[in-house]
Amino acid sequence: MLQAKARWNIGAADGNAAERLAEELHLPPIISRLLVVRGITDSAQAAHFLNGGTDQTYDPFLLDGMEQAVERIRKAIDNGEHIRIYGDYDADGVSSTTLMVHLLRQLGCTFDYYIPHRVHEGYGLNTAALDAAKEQGVGLIVTVDTGISAVKEIAHANALGIDVIVTDHHEPPEVLPDAYVLINPKKPGCPYPYKQLAGVGVALKLAQALLGRWPEELLEFAAIGTVADLMLLTDENRIIVKQGLERMRSTSNYGIRSLLEIAGVPVREVTSTHIGFALAPRINASGRLLSADTAVRLLTTTSEQEADQLAFELDQLNKERQRIVDEMAKQAVDMVEKRKADVGLPDAIVLAHEEWNVGVIGIVASKIVDRFYRPTIILGIDPETGMAKGSARSIAGFDIYRALTHCSDLMDHYGGHPMAAGMTLARAHLPELGLRLEQLAKEWLTPDDYIPQLDADLVCDFSDVTLESIGQLERLGPFGMGNPSPRFVFGDLALNDMRTMGKEQQHLKLSLRSALDETAAAMDGVGFGKASLAEWISPSAQLEVLGELSINEWNGVRRPQIMIQDVRVPEIQLFDWRGAPKPEKKLAELCERLERHHSGQHDFSPAVIVFGEAVPAPLQSPSAQYTLWCADIHGRFRPANERAGLTPLSGASDVFIYSLPQRMEQLHALAAEASSAQRYYAAFGGTEEDKQGSIMPGRESFKAVYGAVMALRPEAANRSGGGQIVQAIARRCALSPHLVLFILDVFTEIGLIEPEGEGYRVVPSSEKKDLSASLLYRSRSKRPDVEQELLYCSAKELRLKLLRGPEPNHSTMEEIV
Repeated sequence: MLQAKARWNIGAADGNAAERLAEELHLPPIISRLLVVRGITDSAQAAHFLNGGTDQTYDPFLLDGMEQAVERIRKAIDNGEHIRIYGDYDADGVSSTTLMVHLLRQLGCTFDYYIPHRVHEGYGLNTAALDAAKEQGVGLIVTVDTGISAVKEIAHANALGIDVIVTDHHEPPEVLPDAYVLINPKKPGCPYPYKQLAGVGVALKLAQALLGRWPEELLEFAAIGTVADLMLLTDENRIIVKQGLERMRSTSNYGIRSLLEIAGVPVREVTSTHIGFALAPRINASGRLLSADTAVRLLTTTSEQEADQLAFELDQLNKERQRIVDEMAKQAVDMVEKRKADVGLPDAIVLAHEEWNVGVIGIVASKIVDRFYRPTIILGIDPETGMAKGSARSIAGFDIYRALTHCSDLMDHYGGHPMAAGMTLARAHLPELGLRLEQLAKEWLTPDDYIPQLDADLVCDFSDVTLESIGQLERLGPFGMGNPSPRFVFGDLALNDMRTMGKEQQHLKLSLRSALDETAAAMDGVGFGKASLAEWISPSAQLEVLGELSINEWNGVRRPQIMIQDVRVPEIQLFDWRGAPKPEKKLAELCERLERHHSGQHDFSPAVIVFGEAVPAPLQSPSAQYTLWCADIHGRFRPANERAGLTPLSGASDVFIYSLPQRMEQLHALAAEASSAQRYYAAFGGTEEDKQGSIMPGRESFKAVYGAVMALRPEAANRSGGGQIVQAIARRCALSPHLVLFILDVFTEIGLIEPEGEGYRVVPSSEKKDLSASLLYRSRSKRPDVEQELLYCSAKELRLKLLRGPEPNHSTMEEIV
């Protein structure tokens, strides 16, 4: 077995509804099934989703305040007033500012823009910036992606005689600022039907109102901000991003072209994923480390040469941002691991450091959540003021904003939503914040909540997957929040090949085929960052894979492939380590792997099985990191080291079979005893008994040993150690001590001799004894059959022999015993 990293939540489509959609709209079955599982069951609704365009957008004047805003801006244009765009330093704010720059250029305004410095000024409007605006002759400020909470600052602007038009999309506070106009679809009483616009989406609606048409030339900027700010790609947002991407694929904007080129993304192939993982991080890097002005200049320049230079600068900033994040994340992980080793993994994680860059603390918080799946707050501390500025990321089931509200007395400021938040508080309050969050997590979360959940749309077969069907999936895009890329579960898969790849061999590549049809074509599966799974997947395993479908193109050849999100093996696995020259080395590797994988969570020591009474010399270590068990001829297991005495064999998840069993029934007894086993490792070698086990002494040897026992003088037998007697008999009979001991054990079993002291004596009897009455004798005589059955079969056959129990008509353990 191999447990999945996450809980799989798999959807199921109504077959009748899917067939109806497929027939009425002439859709491939996989598309109709996906539409149904996502709640789109009506033909008109499906056609609207697949084919809708600008006709699905809303009248911008439905936004409360839009009419007044348009009138005020037109008045400023007519009067030649100096207009200032006031934005934010993240990708949504940069995109919003960029969109407004292009808009006001078209309108022939006198204008400029201003974005505050993240570290020196912080988020939103500030009085110093407003004072500077007054001195510079600004008569009207239009905010984008900010301003809805700036009550004091807008009051200050009013006092200075500056009108402020606020365009924002954040949650409005109870008390709204007294701005000239507030445009926010979430504002109480606003009739606008779609509330999920990004800041740049609200700016786009202002542009639509001012231009009197749908502003197609501005859609690419709106698409960047909408995706980067993780807004729901539903309803109007989906249209904005869909059309924005279409325009971006033939963009004439020098900044976008340069940024795509330096990110290695072909312009004609750009998708929402490229925005999220290639463009947005580089745009954000500007505001995180220096000033967001660089990103705005890139997206607004009319010089190709300047665009190339600015794109290079952003790329370098992003690399520096990555370096800083990696360094901080490593420090944070080390802090959590130390806490975990000392007292266990906390239910909520709060970490702070004086040297941490507050511009990237949110990214680090996300990485810690990905690693440990706990609600996490990462804070940077100002050593001069002692104030800590933090960013929180949460997990499903734990509303971090609600949790911070329970701790509001500790903080100077906080804000956010259920999955992410920001806060400022004094360093002295950090320990109490950590304690309270841990207590809230204990109260609100269950053990299952600490296991991530992966959603999949459908269970599919490889027969459903073609290049054409994968291409059709794009009709459901663009993909992002609220409209995720389709995920599928494929079961009953066998491995053709498994290997790691990448510069540091950190990625996993599988060649997969249907386990039910060995002639079926294989499909590649790629798991980025999942190379460690290779240690836990047997080449003979049957897998289930959850992932996304894509097309891999190499040297002009296009093939379907699965981008693996998670893997599980539902059945017990067998790792075929037969033929290893030194099984103890493979055992040491297994112990090290288990320790590394579980990193001290519990005792995950493997159980080592030796078939025979003697412990092999390589396993006689008092500091062994495994439980050791010896099995007698009847399949009874006794603990053979201290660890085994403390841990039952029935609790072992990993079972290492060191030696070859004497009888198949011993193997079946092991399968019954190790009831929790998830993985078996079959080495089948390494003991002296294994080396001698195939040699069956002839009847002359039995007679010679019996005669030697009869010739022993009683007093000599009683005075000598058992080992000395065996050696003496071996010399007299010209046999190996191992064979002599075997013969003595057979005679003892059938009652011809019996132990006396440390020696043996013949038991007087008139009954004739048959050697075949000895189980030891019968087992040795059948040893070649056991070797043939276990050493020369395939790994798949060996697993079946181990798990299925004895064949019909074979003697059961009860009958033999």
